[in-house]
Amino acid sequence: MYSLIRRLLFLLPAEQAHLFTFSCLRVLMRLPFVKALCKRLFVVEDPRLEREYWGIRFRNPIGLAAGFDKNALLIDAWECFGFGFVEIGTVTPRPQAGNPRPRLFRLIQDRAIINRMGFNNDGVDAIVERLKKRKSNIVIGGNIGKNKTTPNERAVEDYVICFEKLFEYVDYFVVNVSSPNTPNLRALQEKEPLKQLLEELQRRNMAKPQPKPILLKIAPDLSEEQLKDVIEIVKHTGIAGIIATNTTIGRDGLRTPPEKVAAIGAGGLSGAPLRARSEEILQLLRKYAGDDFPIVSVGGLMTPGDVCRRLSAGADLVQLYTGFVYAGPTLVKRSLEQLLHEES
Repeated sequence: MYSLIRRLLFLLPAEQAHLFTFSCLRVLMRLPFVKALCKRLFVVEDPRLEREYWGIRFRNPIGLAAGFDKNALLIDAWECFGFGFVEIGTVTPRPQAGNPRPRLFRLIQDRAIINRMGFNNDGVDAIVERLKKRKSNIVIGGNIGKNKTTPNERAVEDYVICFEKLFEYVDYFVVNVSSPNTPNLRALQEKEPLKQLLEELQRRNMAKPQPKPILLKIAPDLSEEQLKDVIEIVKHTGIAGIIATNTTIGRDGLRTPPEKVAAIGAGGLSGAPLRARSEEILQLLRKYAGDDFPIVSVGGLMTPGDVCRRLSAGADLVQLYTGFVYAGPTLVKRSLEQLLHEES
Protein backbone atom coordinates (compact mmCIF):
# COMPACT_ATOMS: atom_id res chain seq x y z
CA MET A 1 0.00 0.00 0.00
CA TYR A 2 2.73 2.48 0.92
CA SER A 3 4.58 1.82 -2.34
CA LEU A 4 1.51 3.09 -4.18
CA ILE A 5 1.17 6.10 -1.87
CA ARG A 6 4.85 6.85 -2.30
CA ARG A 7 4.62 6.75 -6.10
CA LEU A 8 1.78 9.28 -5.96
CA LEU A 9 3.55 11.52 -3.46
CA PHE A 10 6.76 11.40 -5.48
CA LEU A 11 4.87 12.99 -8.38
CA LEU A 12 4.90 16.17 -6.28
CA PRO A 13 7.99 18.24 -5.44
CA ALA A 14 9.51 16.92 -2.22
CA GLU A 15 8.56 19.75 0.12
CA GLN A 16 5.06 20.01 -1.33
CA ALA A 17 4.58 16.27 -0.77
CA HIS A 18 5.74 16.63 2.83
CA LEU A 19 3.34 19.49 3.54
CA PHE A 20 0.47 17.68 1.81
CA THR A 21 1.09 14.55 3.87
CA PHE A 22 1.13 16.54 7.09
CA SER A 23 -2.12 18.30 6.16
CA CYS A 24 -3.83 14.98 5.49
CA LEU A 25 -2.53 13.39 8.68
CA ARG A 26 -3.61 16.34 10.80
CA VAL A 27 -7.17 15.88 9.54
CA LEU A 28 -7.18 12.09 9.75
CA MET A 29 -5.68 11.95 13.22
CA ARG A 30 -8.66 13.83 14.60
CA LEU A 31 -10.72 10.71 13.89
CA PRO A 32 -10.44 8.23 16.78
CA PHE A 33 -10.81 5.17 14.56
CA VAL A 34 -7.82 6.29 12.45
CA LYS A 35 -5.54 6.39 15.48
CA ALA A 36 -6.80 2.98 16.58
CA LEU A 37 -6.25 1.57 13.08
CA CYS A 38 -2.72 2.95 12.87
CA LYS A 39 -1.83 1.48 16.25
CA ARG A 40 -3.16 -1.87 15.15
CA LEU A 41 -1.20 -1.76 11.90
CA PHE A 42 2.10 -0.33 13.07
CA VAL A 43 2.64 -0.59 16.83
CA VAL A 44 4.72 -3.42 18.30
CA GLU A 45 4.54 -3.73 22.08
CA ASP A 46 6.95 -5.95 23.97
CA PRO A 47 8.85 -5.40 27.24
CA ARG A 48 12.04 -6.65 25.53
CA LEU A 49 11.99 -3.57 23.29
CA GLU A 50 11.98 -1.10 26.16
CA ARG A 51 15.07 0.96 26.92
CA GLU A 52 15.90 3.29 29.79
CA TYR A 53 18.43 6.11 29.59
CA TRP A 54 18.82 9.20 31.78
CA GLY A 55 15.86 8.01 33.86
CA ILE A 56 13.58 8.11 30.81
CA ARG A 57 11.74 4.99 29.68
CA PHE A 58 11.61 4.56 25.90
CA ARG A 59 8.92 2.19 24.67
CA ASN A 60 11.36 1.04 21.98
CA PRO A 61 14.73 2.24 20.64
CA ILE A 62 13.48 3.73 17.33
CA GLY A 63 12.77 7.44 17.14
CA LEU A 64 11.75 9.98 14.53
CA ALA A 65 14.66 12.31 13.82
CA ALA A 66 14.57 16.08 14.08
CA GLY A 67 13.53 17.93 10.94
CA PHE A 68 10.57 15.74 10.12
CA ASP A 69 8.08 17.33 12.52
CA LYS A 70 9.88 20.60 13.13
CA ASN A 71 6.87 22.41 14.54
CA ALA A 72 5.31 19.65 16.69
CA LEU A 73 2.27 19.58 14.42
CA LEU A 74 1.73 15.82 14.74
CA ILE A 75 3.23 15.18 18.12
CA ASP A 76 0.54 12.70 19.20
CA ALA A 77 0.49 10.84 15.88
CA TRP A 78 3.99 9.37 16.01
CA GLU A 79 3.12 7.04 18.86
CA CYS A 80 0.42 5.57 16.59
CA PHE A 81 3.07 4.81 13.96
CA GLY A 82 5.14 2.80 16.41
CA PHE A 83 7.93 5.22 17.29
CA GLY A 84 9.44 5.06 20.76
CA PHE A 85 10.30 8.76 20.76
CA VAL A 86 10.23 11.84 18.54
CA GLU A 87 12.52 14.82 18.23
CA ILE A 88 11.01 18.17 17.29
CA GLY A 89 12.81 21.11 15.73
CA THR A 90 15.28 22.45 15.09
CA VAL A 91 13.56 25.20 17.14
CA THR A 92 14.84 28.78 17.12
CA PRO A 93 13.83 31.69 19.37
CA ARG A 94 12.09 33.63 16.60
CA PRO A 95 10.07 32.25 13.69
CA GLN A 96 11.98 32.07 10.44
CA ALA A 97 11.05 31.11 6.92
CA GLY A 98 14.28 29.29 6.15
CA ASN A 99 16.05 29.30 2.83
CA PRO A 100 14.35 30.06 -0.50
CA ARG A 101 12.49 27.24 -2.25
CA PRO A 102 13.13 24.78 -3.78
CA ARG A 103 15.19 23.49 -0.86
CA LEU A 104 14.28 19.80 -0.57
CA PHE A 105 15.24 17.30 -3.26
CA ARG A 106 14.98 13.54 -3.78
CA LEU A 107 17.79 11.46 -5.24
CA ILE A 108 15.66 8.41 -5.97
CA GLN A 109 18.44 6.36 -7.56
CA ASP A 110 20.42 6.74 -4.34
CA ARG A 111 17.47 6.50 -1.94
CA ALA A 112 18.61 9.83 -0.59
CA ILE A 113 17.50 13.39 0.08
CA ILE A 114 19.31 16.70 -0.16
CA ASN A 115 17.92 19.53 1.93
CA ARG A 116 18.88 23.11 2.63
CA MET A 117 15.81 24.00 4.66
CA GLY A 118 17.63 26.47 6.90
CA PHE A 119 15.91 25.94 10.27
CA ASN A 120 12.48 26.95 8.98
CA ASN A 121 10.17 26.81 11.99
CA ASP A 122 7.36 28.68 13.75
CA GLY A 123 9.56 29.84 16.63
CA VAL A 124 9.76 28.55 20.17
CA ASP A 125 6.65 30.31 21.53
CA ALA A 126 4.28 28.78 18.96
CA ILE A 127 5.82 25.35 19.41
CA VAL A 128 5.49 25.53 23.19
CA GLU A 129 1.77 26.25 22.80
CA ARG A 130 1.38 23.07 20.74
CA LEU A 131 3.35 21.01 23.24
CA LYS A 132 1.08 22.20 26.03
CA LYS A 133 -1.77 20.41 24.26
CA ARG A 134 -0.05 17.05 23.81
CA LYS A 135 -2.12 14.03 24.80
CA SER A 136 0.24 11.10 24.25
CA ASN A 137 3.05 9.94 26.52
CA ILE A 138 5.62 9.58 23.77
CA VAL A 139 9.10 10.74 24.73
CA ILE A 140 9.87 14.12 23.16
CA GLY A 141 13.25 15.63 22.44
CA GLY A 142 13.71 19.33 21.79
CA ASN A 143 16.32 20.07 19.14
CA ILE A 144 17.45 23.68 19.55
CA GLY A 145 19.42 26.10 17.41
CA LYS A 146 20.04 29.74 16.65
CA ASN A 147 18.31 32.13 14.28
CA LYS A 148 20.09 32.80 10.99
CA THR A 149 20.41 36.51 11.77
CA THR A 150 22.01 35.90 15.17
CA PRO A 151 25.81 36.22 14.92
CA ASN A 152 27.84 33.37 16.34
CA GLU A 153 29.16 35.69 19.05
CA ARG A 154 25.61 35.78 20.47
CA ALA A 155 24.58 32.25 19.60
CA VAL A 156 24.58 31.13 23.23
CA GLU A 157 21.73 33.56 23.93
CA ASP A 158 19.51 31.89 21.32
CA TYR A 159 20.18 28.39 22.64
CA VAL A 160 19.45 29.56 26.19
CA ILE A 161 16.12 31.12 25.16
CA CYS A 162 14.97 27.87 23.55
CA PHE A 163 16.26 25.80 26.47
CA GLU A 164 14.41 27.85 29.08
CA LYS A 165 11.12 28.06 27.17
CA LEU A 166 11.02 24.38 26.20
CA PHE A 167 12.26 23.02 29.51
CA GLU A 168 8.88 22.07 30.98
CA TYR A 169 7.59 20.50 27.78
CA VAL A 170 10.29 18.17 26.48
CA ASP A 171 12.02 15.15 27.99
CA TYR A 172 15.51 15.82 26.66
CA PHE A 173 17.39 18.45 24.66
CA VAL A 174 19.59 18.27 21.59
CA VAL A 175 22.07 21.04 20.80
CA ASN A 176 22.27 21.37 17.03
CA VAL A 177 25.51 22.98 15.88
CA SER A 178 25.96 20.65 12.91
CA SER A 179 23.41 21.62 10.27
CA PRO A 180 25.14 22.67 7.04
CA ASN A 181 22.22 24.92 6.07
CA THR A 182 22.66 27.89 8.45
CA PRO A 183 25.66 30.06 7.55
CA ASN A 184 28.64 29.60 9.90
CA LEU A 185 26.68 27.33 12.27
CA ARG A 186 29.21 24.51 12.04
CA ALA A 187 31.88 26.87 13.33
CA LEU A 188 30.22 26.36 16.72
CA GLN A 189 31.55 22.79 16.65
CA GLU A 190 35.05 24.17 17.10
CA LYS A 191 36.52 23.51 20.52
CA GLU A 192 36.18 26.85 22.32
CA PRO A 193 32.74 27.97 21.02
CA LEU A 194 31.32 24.51 21.68
CA LYS A 195 32.75 24.39 25.19
CA GLN A 196 31.31 27.82 26.00
CA LEU A 197 27.86 26.89 24.68
CA LEU A 198 27.64 23.55 26.47
CA GLU A 199 28.99 24.91 29.74
CA GLU A 200 26.34 27.63 29.83
CA LEU A 201 23.49 25.24 29.03
CA GLN A 202 24.71 22.78 31.64
CA ARG A 203 25.07 25.54 34.21
CA ARG A 204 21.44 26.47 33.73
CA ASN A 205 20.38 22.84 33.56
CA MET A 206 22.04 21.87 36.82
CA ALA A 207 20.39 24.83 38.56
CA LYS A 208 16.98 23.27 37.89
CA PRO A 209 15.32 21.13 40.58
CA GLN A 210 15.25 18.24 38.10
CA PRO A 211 17.85 18.65 35.33
CA LYS A 212 17.14 17.12 31.95
CA PRO A 213 19.55 15.31 29.64
CA ILE A 214 21.28 17.47 27.06
CA LEU A 215 22.70 15.75 23.99
CA LEU A 216 24.94 17.11 21.25
CA LYS A 217 24.22 16.46 17.56
CA ILE A 218 27.36 16.28 15.44
CA ALA A 219 28.15 16.32 11.73
CA PRO A 220 29.45 13.28 9.85
CA ASP A 221 32.12 15.45 8.25
CA LEU A 222 34.26 15.85 11.39
CA SER A 223 37.81 14.50 11.31
CA GLU A 224 38.95 11.92 13.85
CA GLU A 225 40.85 14.64 15.73
CA GLN A 226 37.76 16.85 15.82
CA LEU A 227 35.77 13.91 17.17
CA LYS A 228 38.32 13.50 19.95
CA ASP A 229 37.91 17.20 20.81
CA VAL A 230 34.12 16.83 20.87
CA ILE A 231 34.31 13.85 23.21
CA GLU A 232 36.71 15.71 25.50
CA ILE A 233 34.31 18.67 25.70
CA VAL A 234 31.25 16.47 26.17
CA LYS A 235 32.87 14.65 29.07
CA HIS A 236 34.18 17.88 30.58
CA THR A 237 30.75 19.51 30.51
CA GLY A 238 28.80 16.43 31.57
CA ILE A 239 26.66 16.32 28.45
CA ALA A 240 24.41 13.26 28.53
CA GLY A 241 25.08 11.84 25.09
CA ILE A 242 25.73 12.37 21.39
CA ILE A 243 23.47 12.10 18.35
CA ALA A 244 25.49 10.98 15.35
CA THR A 245 25.04 12.15 12.72
CA ASN A 246 23.49 15.11 10.96
CA THR A 247 23.48 15.34 7.15
CA THR A 248 26.70 15.46 5.14
CA ILE A 249 28.00 18.04 2.71
CA GLY A 250 29.80 15.23 0.85
CA ARG A 251 28.60 13.90 -2.51
CA ASP A 252 30.88 10.89 -2.99
CA GLY A 253 29.67 7.66 -4.56
CA LEU A 254 26.27 8.83 -5.78
CA ARG A 255 24.50 7.08 -8.65
CA THR A 256 22.54 10.18 -9.54
CA PRO A 257 24.16 11.89 -12.57
CA PRO A 258 26.70 14.51 -11.44
CA GLU A 259 25.05 17.23 -13.49
CA LYS A 260 21.76 16.69 -11.66
CA VAL A 261 23.51 16.79 -8.28
CA ALA A 262 25.34 19.95 -9.30
CA ALA A 263 22.09 21.57 -10.41
CA ILE A 264 20.57 20.95 -6.98
CA GLY A 265 23.40 22.84 -5.34
CA ALA A 266 24.25 23.14 -1.67
CA GLY A 267 22.56 21.23 1.13
CA GLY A 268 22.88 18.31 3.49
CA LEU A 269 22.70 14.80 2.08
CA SER A 270 20.85 12.06 3.98
CA GLY A 271 19.76 8.52 3.26
CA ALA A 272 21.53 5.39 2.05
CA PRO A 273 24.77 7.13 0.95
CA LEU A 274 25.33 8.26 4.55
CA ARG A 275 25.14 4.72 5.95
CA ALA A 276 28.84 3.86 5.87
CA ARG A 277 30.04 7.18 7.31
CA SER A 278 27.44 7.15 10.07
CA GLU A 279 28.52 3.65 11.05
CA GLU A 280 32.16 4.74 11.01
CA ILE A 281 31.41 7.71 13.27
CA LEU A 282 29.56 5.39 15.66
CA GLN A 283 32.58 3.08 15.84
CA LEU A 284 34.95 5.99 16.50
CA LEU A 285 32.68 7.39 19.21
CA ARG A 286 32.53 3.99 20.90
CA LYS A 287 36.32 3.71 20.65
CA TYR A 288 37.02 7.06 22.30
CA ALA A 289 33.96 7.58 24.52
CA GLY A 290 33.70 4.07 25.91
CA ASP A 291 30.94 1.49 26.06
CA ASP A 292 28.82 3.24 28.67
CA PHE A 293 28.42 6.60 26.95
CA PRO A 294 24.92 6.94 25.37
CA ILE A 295 24.92 7.36 21.59
CA VAL A 296 21.89 7.88 19.36
CA SER A 297 22.71 6.85 15.81
CA VAL A 298 21.02 8.34 12.75
CA GLY A 299 21.95 8.33 9.08
CA GLY A 300 21.45 5.74 6.37
CA LEU A 301 18.97 3.57 8.25
CA MET A 302 16.85 2.39 5.33
CA THR A 303 15.93 -1.22 6.21
CA PRO A 304 15.23 -3.36 9.29
CA GLY A 305 18.66 -4.88 8.77
CA ASP A 306 20.25 -1.44 8.96
CA VAL A 307 18.46 -0.72 12.24
CA CYS A 308 19.45 -4.02 13.82
CA ARG A 309 23.07 -3.78 12.70
CA ARG A 310 23.39 -0.24 14.04
CA LEU A 311 22.05 -1.27 17.44
CA SER A 312 24.34 -4.30 17.46
CA ALA A 313 27.28 -2.04 16.54
CA GLY A 314 26.88 -0.02 19.72
CA ALA A 315 24.06 2.47 19.22
CA ASP A 316 21.81 2.77 22.25
CA LEU A 317 18.95 4.34 20.29
CA VAL A 318 18.41 5.07 16.60
CA GLN A 319 16.44 7.64 14.62
CA LEU A 320 14.82 7.50 11.20
CA TYR A 321 14.16 10.22 8.66
CA THR A 322 14.95 9.42 5.02
CA GLY A 323 14.30 5.71 5.54
CA PHE A 324 10.84 6.62 6.81
CA VAL A 325 10.23 8.64 3.63
CA TYR A 326 11.27 5.83 1.30
CA ALA A 327 9.99 2.80 3.22
CA GLY A 328 7.01 4.21 5.12
CA PRO A 329 5.75 3.44 8.63
CA THR A 330 6.10 -0.32 8.20
CA LEU A 331 9.86 0.23 8.53
CA VAL A 332 9.42 0.83 12.25
CA LYS A 333 7.25 -2.24 12.71
CA ARG A 334 9.44 -4.53 10.62
CA SER A 335 12.57 -3.32 12.41
CA LEU A 336 11.09 -3.97 15.83
CA GLU A 337 9.87 -7.40 14.78
CA GLN A 338 13.36 -8.26 13.50
CA LEU A 339 14.88 -7.04 16.76
CA LEU A 340 12.57 -9.34 18.70
CA HIS A 341 13.38 -12.23 16.37
CA GLU A 342 17.12 -11.72 16.87
CA GLU A 343 16.70 -11.58 20.64
CA SER A 344 14.65 -14.79 20.80
